[in-house]
Amino acid sequence: MNDIFNYHRRATVDVNVGGVMLGGKHSVKVQSMTNTNTDDIEASVAQCRRIADCGGDIVRLTAQGVKEAENIGRIRTALREQGCNVPLVADIHFNPKAAFAAAAVTDKVRINPGNFVDPARTFKSLTYTDEEYEAELKRIHDALVPFIDICREHHTAVRLGVNHGSLSDRIMSRYGNTAAGMVESVMEFLRVFVEQKFYDVVISMKASNVVVMVEAVRRVVAAMDAEDMHFPLHLGVTEAGFGEDGRIKSAVGIGCLMSEGLGDTIRVSLSEDPEVEVPVAQKLVQYITSRAGHAPIEAVPYEGYDALLPVRRKSLTVLDKIGGKKVPALVASCSLGDITGKLKPDFYFADGAITDGTHTYPLVALADFTPDATAAAQWVEVKADVAKEQLLALKGLANVVVVATAANQNVTGSLQALLHTMVNMGVDCPVVVRVNYPDTDTEWLQVKAGADLGTILLNGFADGVWLEAPNYESQQKVVEYAFAILQAARLRMSKTEFISCPSCGRTMFDLQTTVQQVKAATSHLTHLKIGVMGCVVNGPGEMADADYGYVGAARHSISLYKGKECIERNVPETEAIPHLVALIKANGDWVDP
Repeated sequence: MNDIFNYHRRATVDVNVGGVMLGGKHSVKVQSMTNTNTDDIEASVAQCRRIADCGGDIVRLTAQGVKEAENIGRIRTALREQGCNVPLVADIHFNPKAAFAAAAVTDKVRINPGNFVDPARTFKSLTYTDEEYEAELKRIHDALVPFIDICREHHTAVRLGVNHGSLSDRIMSRYGNTAAGMVESVMEFLRVFVEQKFYDVVISMKASNVVVMVEAVRRVVAAMDAEDMHFPLHLGVTEAGFGEDGRIKSAVGIGCLMSEGLGDTIRVSLSEDPEVEVPVAQKLVQYITSRAGHAPIEAVPYEGYDALLPVRRKSLTVLDKIGGKKVPALVASCSLGDITGKLKPDFYFADGAITDGTHTYPLVALADFTPDATAAAQWVEVKADVAKEQLLALKGLANVVVVATAANQNVTGSLQALLHTMVNMGVDCPVVVRVNYPDTDTEWLQVKAGADLGTILLNGFADGVWLEAPNYESQQKVVEYAFAILQAARLRMSKTEFISCPSCGRTMFDLQTTVQQVKAATSHLTHLKIGVMGCVVNGPGEMADADYGYVGAARHSISLYKGKECIERNVPETEAIPHLVALIKANGDWVDP
């Protein structure tokens, strides 16, 4: 793994995608995916142009079959005739013949190891002897070699794109529906490409669960390193959703990995028009890569720290509401009456002091701190570049809450260095991470805060978050963004979680409108996760930890799920939301608004 404190891009091989270079020596590229019908050449060309015109470096289109794959070639030709040279990627599921056709006419082909050779998953447990399992690997090898030959002949790159929601029954039976299963799924394929000396390969490991996605990417990098493989990474949180939730969820997952130097191309998957994804991705790339050349950060990881799967730092509990095993607390820079919405912070900061509405505690700098064992709590601000010796003043104190801040260009690296140092020195006070952004633009604030706080949270280093945006138009929204970051990191649930795909040419209904309608009917059910998926490719699997699901089955026809189980099939689209509400009620999960 890369240095966990200092930002450096991971070294990779170069991959040429239609003239666009991917890899550690090149800038991080952004991409999107069309949601037009690939049979509609004119509409697809127009949407590709819009994505390219707003800065998309690569465009992906769905290819359900050979006809659609060949159409991508026609779309590519039409774009070239119009002077648009954006590389096109064919997205293939379940259909090797479509992949073979696409390899001859596109710039890159995405295949899914979960369904390229193995049949569609049914979530049934299968048993294989070692000999039978080896026979399955031989079947994968024999299917891939002719595909690789076509790609080599036409200089076509490949993305091996694993989705948590579409692991095969074979993989899940042996490795579970886990990040480890995702890694083995892609490594089985990657070994064949290496054996065949074909290296124009990009890897992606996607999940709607940010924690799973981050773990899977870290693990696949470690697995590749162990076998001396260094392929570029495509990063994304699949089915991230709509609006602020989609942006924040993507920033948390992608931003965490990019801050570690991982990622060579990214997609922010939103349930919105594809061209809207590009500026969000560009902001994320600009923000993280601007850390290059930052002032060096010196620290030693604490003994036993597992960078692949960090656990929450052990801390004391103060005021019975912060630290220890409590959910991360939220602090806001405003007065008690300024926040009138349903989501309210646990602590407020105004006039130099912290209050929980009942008691008030001064916030003091570490240099001015004097221990007071009689105080219920003492809040102490500690800068990330503090001298180690000064931290000793906090050791053994059971009533101190540390507020950690950083001025280094690499905010996350500095804060994590401080927290590792605290562990090394035996300082176990709970820590609130305080970040401040001057932004007035909503997307910039969501991207920066999501990437920074998300990284610290996913790495187990925050007992609380304190998001400040003094110039932003609404402190209520700032609080809501902080709650959304905690939810994206799966640490504190405060509202209904909607898992919704970004839509593509396979989508069976107007996904953007439907997501809004489902939200309108169920957004008060804050104890539930609800999936809204355009088709069955990832639907049931990507919703695996959702409580209920709404999945396109055929044109204007919906299947409704309870967990992984399909309860109702072929419900007319016009009746699907009332049926979903009835299903939730029938299972005792409904509460009145």
